[in-house]
Amino acid sequence: MSTVTGIHHVTCIAGDAQENVDFYTGTLGMRLVKKSVNQDVPDTYHLFYADGEAHPGADLTFFPWPKLPPVQKGVGLAVEVSLAIPKGSLEYWEDRLATAAATTGDREVRHGEHALRLTDPHGLELALVATADERDFAPWSQSPVPAAHQIRGLHAVRLWERDIAQTASFLVETLGFAMVGEENGWRRYAINGGGSGRHLDIRAVPNEQRGSWGTGGIHHVAWRVPDDDTELAVRERISAAKRRPTEVIDRFWFKSVYFLEPGGVLFEIATDGPGFTVDEDLANLGEHLVLPPWLEPHRREIEEALPPLAVRV
Repeated sequence: MSTVTGIHHVTCIAGDAQENVDFYTGTLGMRLVKKSVNQDVPDTYHLFYADGEAHPGADLTFFPWPKLPPVQKGVGLAVEVSLAIPKGSLEYWEDRLATAAATTGDREVRHGEHALRLTDPHGLELALVATADERDFAPWSQSPVPAAHQIRGLHAVRLWERDIAQTASFLVETLGFAMVGEENGWRRYAINGGGSGRHLDIRAVPNEQRGSWGTGGIHHVAWRVPDDDTELAVRERISAAKRRPTEVIDRFWFKSVYFLEPGGVLFEIATDGPGFTVDEDLANLGEHLVLPPWLEPHRREIEEALPPLAVRV
């Protein structure tokens, strides 16, 4: 069965854009690999952070909407994204985050891997998970974090659901996931054999309120497919499952299909290519505002609507 291969990206909602850039490039040491705009609401940025070569599966992206109220955490939302760090790096990150006065929680052990919970300046719940799993990674030479400790990419995502059953059935029967364990109330599903970047954790919280988007929240979770043909095959199965997927939307750096999974979380299927170097040289990723071709005629008014932004590393 042609299916997804892992997490492609996770898109979140930020507050102030410059504060977002300062935290993810300055504190977490990720590379801003694409500075663009929300293609549906082009008066706001769409910022993409990843590793040094912007591998699919490394992208944590943001819409800065500072006028939105804070996220209302609840069922039907993704509630945490975890980022992979090398095994043995947790002490380094504890010291670094303490020096930066970042908000952190206690260490946890998740399926045998040590994790450190933290929140970003706008309330987004994150976890750094130390893993020995192999994955595509290229260090960012200008990162303030040494290459040996840099974030490797997206590790897993957590969802809150009122009832797990329908979501679980959809994940397994339509997208090709398998249940691989349960721990502390979280049920783990894995795609493509599991490993870093291929996990989804779900928790049933039947008495919680319905969640709603806001700053510090997760907007959607995108799943990887290698090519257009696989995307169409997966879309057909999603449609057969009556999840009403969108048509394929050309996002220029990848092609996307959106739908709501049975519990209400917004999912996306995204192709690995053509990638972020289709319109910028690898050495200069993220340095300038880039627009897809259909928005280029409106560059002047788009730029005038956006606040200035700088990577201060």
